[in-house]
Amino acid sequence: MNPPKREAIPHEKKEASFWRFVLTKLRKRRIFETIAAFFGGSWLLLEFVHWTLVDHYHLPEKIYDITLFTLIGALLGTLIWRWFRSAEGRPGNVRAEVLLLPLIILATVAVDLSLAFEIAGISGKNLPILFVAICLGIAWIVFKSLQWAVLPPESGKKESVLPKPAEARPEKSIVVLPFADMSPQKDQEYFCDGITEELITDLSHIHELRVISRNSAMTLKGTSKDTRTIGQDLNVHYVLEGSVRKAGNDLRITAQLIDAATDTHVWADKFSGTLDDVFDIQEKVSRSIVDALKLRLGPEEKRRIAERLIENVQAYECYIRAKKEFYRGSEDALERALQDINRGIAIVGENELLYAAMGSIYFQFIVLGIRAEEHFNKLKECAHKISRLNPNSDHGHYLLGLIERREGKIQESVRHQKQVLDHDPDNTESLFWLVFNYAQAGQSSAARPLLRHLLAIDPLTPVNHSLPGYLYELGGRFEDGLKYKRRYLQMDPENPFARFFCAQPLLYSEHLEEGFRLIDLISKDTPEIPWAWLGLFYKYALTNEKAKAKEIITPEKEKTARKDATYSCIMADCYSLLGEKELALGWLENAVNRGFIHYSFLSKYDPFLANVRGEVRFGKLMERVKSEWEHFEA
Repeated sequence: MNPPKREAIPHEKKEASFWRFVLTKLRKRRIFETIAAFFGGSWLLLEFVHWTLVDHYHLPEKIYDITLFTLIGALLGTLIWRWFRSAEGRPGNVRAEVLLLPLIILATVAVDLSLAFEIAGISGKNLPILFVAICLGIAWIVFKSLQWAVLPPESGKKESVLPKPAEARPEKSIVVLPFADMSPQKDQEYFCDGITEELITDLSHIHELRVISRNSAMTLKGTSKDTRTIGQDLNVHYVLEGSVRKAGNDLRITAQLIDAATDTHVWADKFSGTLDDVFDIQEKVSRSIVDALKLRLGPEEKRRIAERLIENVQAYECYIRAKKEFYRGSEDALERALQDINRGIAIVGENELLYAAMGSIYFQFIVLGIRAEEHFNKLKECAHKISRLNPNSDHGHYLLGLIERREGKIQESVRHQKQVLDHDPDNTESLFWLVFNYAQAGQSSAARPLLRHLLAIDPLTPVNHSLPGYLYELGGRFEDGLKYKRRYLQMDPENPFARFFCAQPLLYSEHLEEGFRLIDLISKDTPEIPWAWLGLFYKYALTNEKAKAKEIITPEKEKTARKDATYSCIMADCYSLLGEKELALGWLENAVNRGFIHYSFLSKYDPFLANVRGEVRFGKLMERVKSEWEHFEA
């Protein structure tokens, strides 16, 4: 099966794209500002030397030349430092700036010394100075090259992808604990969770306030931890807790804000009304917290808190019931969630929020490998309906980002998720997928600050802790990555994705027995999902059981794998291990076509591609990957 062909790009578009890329990099590395600052400062210094030292004090005119050459050397050195220090994924341990800066300094010193000797009336020293400078330059290059050659690949710059050591607890930070169900029949848990989620959403719109995400907050349901411990664990200053009593159409919500550092009450209140008043009550609670924390809201923040995308209470109940089922995650629960969403649409008609929830449900079916093509088409329908209702919808951009990613348009996927974060910087789903996209595109410097923010506001969601491991892994630091993949598995030990994601670096770093145990668990407990047969394909490829390996990969599984960049990379790994070079290269090309363009990982770090790296076809593919990686707009 041949990989899909890429359309030719017109020469004019390539040229325009190249210059756009160059200008982007120049701005990002502040080259223009550096040159402007140097010209301004150099002009003042040269004027001082000319009019004061030379004209007034009658120092030799070559002082002016020495100053000029020194400034040129300083400018070149600064530009090289700014340019190369921002580069990523450089081959081996080579750091161009470490080689070039000493050479520029030597050249500048050599010129300045020659001019100084001329001032002193000492002749015939130019050639010896030049010879010494050249010898020192060659010696430096040889020394650094030999030093870098004996270092392992991961011994270069050891930049952490994790948050820095715990910062001081932000003054304006809060976690909203799940509201307790105080209803007579204790059957309103879904409603309490809905109230909790709405309050978190409202507070997240306030830029001054750091709010722990819904996913992390919900893990604390029924916790026995006291507020001091919760505040310390989540690094927040305030804890909001409360309860909901819903009896028939009557509704009462109580809430209290606690200073976690001192375990003292800051504010508490009760809000009573009918179910029809639920939206007003939610807004009153949010505004009371704003007042208690002495926060100032801008017009946009006020609008977002007051905004209600579902005005009908019955449709709203359908929505929060669906969300409850969605978070259960099973196929049956997802089907029930769809039924609730369809009931809501039957009540209010087309609705942005209901279509967004429906799209998320379809995407979860795809993640689980359940009728993926059917659900992908339905996901696209939801996204297009949202875009028709509201072209600027954050929900629409999020779903479009998922669609573009699955279709292999990773650059477009990044743009959609960035548009979500422009309006909602605490959107954990968009943060997750943007970091994941950046990881596969080899843009780790762009991923790191987003990952730090994600872990700060959503520290208790297990899958988030896989991302630091993934960044380390793609950088060739498998043992470092494994530490964080193990953390993910410890937090969610039954999750097949956690098992596979932990098994992969184990296999890369030759801990085969432990990796195979995890693969066998996936195959035993969840044999129907792609991670099960991909894991077995790895196992049989590594043990060179060709017959078993080929038996696993049916045409239907090939079709599934071709739709996903990660799956395609695994297929390339396994065929490379089996010595099927053409098949391996075909799958690798498909992975690249679908957006996996991490140049360093593919060209150097992935140990399972060693069999194909000497192929001409591989070399040509890497030329293309390097170009796309360098031109990627992060």
